[in-house]
Amino acid sequence: MGPSDRQQRLAALRDAIADIERKPALAEARPLLQPGATSDFPMPAAGLLQEIFTDEQRHAGAALGFALAQARSLLTPARPAVIYLQLARQAQDSGLPYGPGLRSFGLDPRALLLVRTQTITDLLWASEEALACRGVAAVVADVAGQHKALDFTASRRLGLRTAGMGSSMLLLRYGAGREASAAHLRWRLTPVLSALRRFDALAPGAPRWLAQLEKGILRQQQTQWLVGWNRDGLVTHQAGPIAGATDAAQPAAGAPLPQPLSAQLADRLPEAG
Repeated sequence: MGPSDRQQRLAALRDAIADIERKPALAEARPLLQPGATSDFPMPAAGLLQEIFTDEQRHAGAALGFALAQARSLLTPARPAVIYLQLARQAQDSGLPYGPGLRSFGLDPRALLLVRTQTITDLLWASEEALACRGVAAVVADVAGQHKALDFTASRRLGLRTAGMGSSMLLLRYGAGREASAAHLRWRLTPVLSALRRFDALAPGAPRWLAQLEKGILRQQQTQWLVGWNRDGLVTHQAGPIAGATDAAQPAAGAPLPQPLSAQLADRLPEAG
């Protein structure tokens, strides 16, 4: 092959890659984060693939809470469902979301559908199928450990599916390592002391996390926020010494559980998976 043929082939490949990048339009072409409705925490737009990391799996609750708080903001009458995916063996270790507890944070447990799969391949397939459903606002996939099937190519497929269908994907991951992925946003969640209650400083308040944006383009320079989760969604707290965390969040009006509730989630699911 002569030099001129090689140059022509390279030019053709560049054109083909550019054409692929334009179909569908990638999420990076639009703002990834939007101003929050109740706080200055910028809520991610719909149709994004996000990774939410915690350094240790024992902090899985922080990652799940952060993901569900975002998913709640994406619910609309046209997209009334959130799919929560887990490997069956992992569910035995980390448990399942608690329905009445979700209600106290403003998320109707009837909007959350639980799916267990036996393998990571099945989980990725189910994720793509769920993202293709126009009634799904977000898919939350809890994935512990390293899996060969969840590589850059798999993340690229998920990213294209979210951008094309308008539904969001939130991957919950654990550990300090980071693999190459096509995620539009990557967060690192670190639990901090809960907010203080107004009338009882010794009682635990609403959960809070230090949210650090590790990947993604922002219009502003800020890349980390001290955020809490209450009935109104994600709220920001005053910046300051994270270890002290002395600023008190205002409790939401009303009782934590305004009415008797049955455990609508995990009902009749076998413990053996």
